[in-house]
Order: sequence, then C-alpha cells, then structure tokens
Amino acid sequence: MYADNVTYRQDLYQEIVLQAWKGYKSFRGDAKFSTWLYQVAINTAIAGLRKDKESVLTHTADGSLPDMPDARTDTEQLELLHTAIATLNEIEKAIVMLYLDDKSYDEMQEIMGISNGALRVKMTRIKEKLRQITKSN
Repeated sequence: MYADNVTYRQDLYQEIVLQAWKGYKSFRGDAKFSTWLYQVAINTAIAGLRKDKESVLTHTADGSLPDMPDARTDTEQLELLHTAIATLNEIEKAIVMLYLDDKSYDEMQEIMGISNGALRVKMTRIKEKLRQITKSN
C-alpha cells in the first residue's frame, strides 16, 4: 500500500522483514504477534516515506469503503479511490489500510497507539474526505 512500483515494494518488504527480525527480541507478548508485526510494518513504511519523500500510494486490496457503490467491479471507480487515498497523509493511509484489512478498532488502537474514540473520529473524517475527493473527480 505504501509503494507505487514493484522495485520500491520489494525494497520496502525487505526493510520490513529486516526490522521485524531486528525487533523480534523486543516483542514482549503483551499484544498479538500480528498486531506487533503490523506496527513494525507501518512504522517502517512511514519512516521510508519520510526518508525518501516518496508519498504516492498504490493500494492493491480488493476491499471498498462504504458508500462507494460498485467500487469492486468498476475499474474506473477503483482507480479514483486509489487516487483519493494517495492524497491522504501517512497516518490516514495507515488507518485506511487497517480498516480495509478488517481490523477492529481495538486492534487498530494497539497498532497505531491512537485511542479508540480518536480512531473512530479520524475514520469518519477520512471517509468524508474520500467522498469529497471522489465526488469532485
């Protein structure tokens, strides 16, 4: 989701695996392993974006946001949604990614370190922002 070309995606994958390997000894087991791994992956991706100043997003999940009829079957609508998501900041992109991966707000709270209530507010604002962007295009 944080890489717009195959080469950068492969590099990012390798960096995430490396950071997970290095950080595994710090895994305390307080959260599920998948939650910890998501946090490592998101932090690594965001750090890579900041470092490289490469913020274009290509989302490849098959999910769709509510109130976006036929987004799964209409290629043009899906491309518009991808473009809209690309305009979001890193935190908003991470929240959308977790949302599209069907993570609960509790899991998202653990991964992102943002309170459940704040996540719900952010998600509502993100959905509205995406609606506005897709309507104007």
